[in-house]
Amino acid sequence: MKILVTGGAGFIGSAVVRLAVARGHRVVNLDALTYAACLDNVAEVANSPLYTFEHADIRDRAALDRILKTHKPDAIMHLAAESHVDRSIDGPGNFIETNITGTYHMLEAARAYWTAQGRPNTFRFHHISTDEVFGSLGPAGMFTEDTPYDPRSPYSASKAASDHLVRAWAETYGLPVVLTNCSNNYGPYHFPEKLVPVVILNALAGKPLPIYGDGANIRDWLYVEDHADALLCVLEKGKLGRSYNIGGENERTNLKLVKTICGILDEKRPRDSGTYADLITFVADRPGHDARYAIDPARMNTELGWHPSVTVEEGLALTVQWYLDNETWWRALQARDGVGERLGKTG
Repeated sequence: MKILVTGGAGFIGSAVVRLAVARGHRVVNLDALTYAACLDNVAEVANSPLYTFEHADIRDRAALDRILKTHKPDAIMHLAAESHVDRSIDGPGNFIETNITGTYHMLEAARAYWTAQGRPNTFRFHHISTDEVFGSLGPAGMFTEDTPYDPRSPYSASKAASDHLVRAWAETYGLPVVLTNCSNNYGPYHFPEKLVPVVILNALAGKPLPIYGDGANIRDWLYVEDHADALLCVLEKGKLGRSYNIGGENERTNLKLVKTICGILDEKRPRDSGTYADLITFVADRPGHDARYAIDPARMNTELGWHPSVTVEEGLALTVQWYLDNETWWRALQARDGVGERLGKTG
């Protein structure tokens, strides 16, 4: 299969690219190389004859048409997106332009290409989204594919809009689509502005470990390489027009997650005095901070036979070790815009 991956130099996209190439698929990586992208993320496949890079923006329709005509992919995996909630609070415009307008251009380019190819029934447009479109859960219950949308941040609202566009293009134009909504990802190559890498790198630097509010917010944590495996599974076996919720089956409060990371670091690289948990600092909560996300993975489990391969403790140990072993990678990113700063305080 030849797969066009948008956002393939980002965190989740690069995991998809690496795994797809490892499995023998031909991959075209389309990325605009914005602040969170890094071509080092795909360095291990960069010289493979199965891999091609295209530097382009999903808002550039002419570039999309050229790339599709040149490479003639069998499928599109659309991951390119602005994804940091705090940045969406400070600057929602970028999220509207990329996640909504960009997805519109991707859909129109895909539709034109698919039509020009004779509308093959083997073609797939796989739209990758987030569980944040469903809003916030109480102490009980889980998100299913039928949960009503209730986004609470500019980021989640923009992703919800993109999901609706994809479904509309399927219903109106017959575009063959599948959709996925995932829980919080973590793992290697995670850009150092999200909770897990921030905690690891701040701990190593002896800096405070910031936790919003009282740390009671709950997320379901999904190891990024498990997610990549699930996405390829949906691309290959998912039913047209169907959506699939992908979770790690690992619910944890933010505070418990941070304490787990601290314990792993205590074992792998002990401090001269005290423990890493001594650095935990509670900070003012994020505006509109959702209380709990949890994924019901029944459809992935029963229809496609997919299950995550690691627990959050196993995945965090792998992640911490990766950051310890790859200091050159993350050092180079720490000078980028917004890294190491508290964002999203505008409310």
